[in-house]
Amino acid sequence: MKKQILVIGSLNMDMCIRVAQIPKAGETILARDLNHIPGGKGANQAGAAGRSEGDVVMLGCVGNDEFGRIQSGKLQSMGVDTSGLKISEDSPTGIAVIYVDDDGNNNIAVVPGANFDCDTSYLKEQDEQFQKCDYVLLQMEIPEESICYAVQRAKELGKTVILNPAPAPDSLPEAILKCVDYLTPNETEVSKLAGCGDCSLESVKEGAQRLLNQGIGNVIVTLGDKGSLLVNKEQQTIYPTRKVTAVDTTAAGDCFNGAFVTALSEGRSVEEAILFASTAASIAVTRKGALKSVPKREETDLILKEWKGDISLWQ
Repeated sequence: MKKQILVIGSLNMDMCIRVAQIPKAGETILARDLNHIPGGKGANQAGAAGRSEGDVVMLGCVGNDEFGRIQSGKLQSMGVDTSGLKISEDSPTGIAVIYVDDDGNNNIAVVPGANFDCDTSYLKEQDEQFQKCDYVLLQMEIPEESICYAVQRAKELGKTVILNPAPAPDSLPEAILKCVDYLTPNETEVSKLAGCGDCSLESVKEGAQRLLNQGIGNVIVTLGDKGSLLVNKEQQTIYPTRKVTAVDTTAAGDCFNGAFVTALSEGRSVEEAILFASTAASIAVTRKGALKSVPKREETDLILKEWKGDISLWQ
């Protein structure tokens, strides 16, 4: 039987701009097109969990505007319970400006807007959701004090906590380190959080170990086309990913996290959850956009069935 997932985080309207190459500082270029796409790390991860057929509730804040209504409606269509979303009368729905180049690379600037109204008083009002869920998934596009409260409250209640430290701060609040069961950074985020000199594999492994030594239960580093690195007290293991041609990597990490928590909620092992999440992300990067790139459950299952779950075939 599936266990309930609570996603707490950001909801943005993504302004996705297609360019031949991402502009340098001071450079003006002509873009190919502009699309408005529902996104935000919290919404992307909730949507990925919903598309993976997880039992998902989302908490966060949107403005009382058209972007907010579009955002809520999109999540509902993906199987996410949005009845607890906060609607701000003072702040507009958050916006992210995303440049995506011909190689699928991107850079992103976020205007948080109503996401900063996802405060501790609102989360305290939603305590029933904390009590009902089994897994809590967070990112870092809402106020830090809200993240700290949510992580600590979830752990008080014995929930499994997954924190995706993106965008990465200079360090994680000490108060929450021992409350995080799974930390899911990418190479750049590990380097920043652990103070590594570079993003080489050896530095990433060292950085993940440093984070583990601070009290985190497991560190799962997403390595793009190189797969995922799992570090805990028992192992340092790299799980390869399916080789594809990337079109847009905007929501790859978010897709991974949403699919990963869904697999855990179904009672799968960490290894199985990583493989499932990696498969979902490998599909998402072959499509444009954030939420709309997330695959349905049957798509991910089909790929897994074709590969028969044999990790060695992915190398």
